[in-house]
Amino acid sequence: MSPRIKALRAFGTAITVLNILGHTVLGFEQSFIQLLTAVFTAYLVEVIIEFADSKVNKRKPAYHGGLSNKIDFLIPAHISGLAIGMLVYANNEVLPFAFAASIAIVTKTIFQVSIQGTKKHFLNPSNTGIAVTLLLFPWISIAPPYHFTENLKDEWDIIFPLIILILGSMLNIRLTKKGPLIAAWLGGFVLQALIRSIFTDSSLISALLPMTGLAFLLFTFYMVTDPGTTPFKRRNQIVFGFSVAAVYGVLMIFDVVFTLFFSLFIVCLVRGCYHFIKSLLSLKNQKLEECRVCTKELQL
Repeated sequence: MSPRIKALRAFGTAITVLNILGHTVLGFEQSFIQLLTAVFTAYLVEVIIEFADSKVNKRKPAYHGGLSNKIDFLIPAHISGLAIGMLVYANNEVLPFAFAASIAIVTKTIFQVSIQGTKKHFLNPSNTGIAVTLLLFPWISIAPPYHFTENLKDEWDIIFPLIILILGSMLNIRLTKKGPLIAAWLGGFVLQALIRSIFTDSSLISALLPMTGLAFLLFTFYMVTDPGTTPFKRRNQIVFGFSVAAVYGVLMIFDVVFTLFFSLFIVCLVRGCYHFIKSLLSLKNQKLEECRVCTKELQL
């Protein structure tokens, strides 16, 4: 089994268990219908896009084959749908969940660039779906942080976050190898809090308080580390993690809300633009080299 499939299965299992616990024990505020709407919309859009692309390119769809192959194909959509289902809050409305899930999957197809010779999407799908939905519909919000631990009592207030912390560390360090990115993100977050406390009227404690919430842990281990839209090389991971923290600090100075999601969206977008320009320059240099070779051959 490839490391990618192994990591996807692990992430898919973890976020599924979290959602089941959320709706049965923890106290998630969304309804089951809203969750299922997000998940099945993500499935449907993923299958439609893959079916259309396979027809256009005259190839077998990626979900072709046995049940295991079909499940593996749907895991990314499953993760995006569950993430949106537990993070978006839209009162009793259902359509915003379908909209956010559709945006998450569609942008994977539209926004692709060549990275190290391979076409890849560069926007974190679930984060993009959430960020675009929040921008277009100001009455929609993010799920209140308390709903992740609302019904926990006594020692479970500590044990449950510790379980998330340990599982998240194991998944990201052993499977996805995103340890440097997480370390840079956490270090950058502390640094931006310190800088804001020195140069603005923010207190250091209040600037660091988001780190104590379960929502921050989930963002750190299950959102910002998305293997498909983050760098692989250690140095680039560090730049990516620090960049998200830096953009977060800037947005906080300008009182932008839902800052975690918008900062990750901006960094992913800038990274995509960087690789797009880089591929254009590479193509231009390749054509110039071909022209030089042709000129030499004509002179001979």
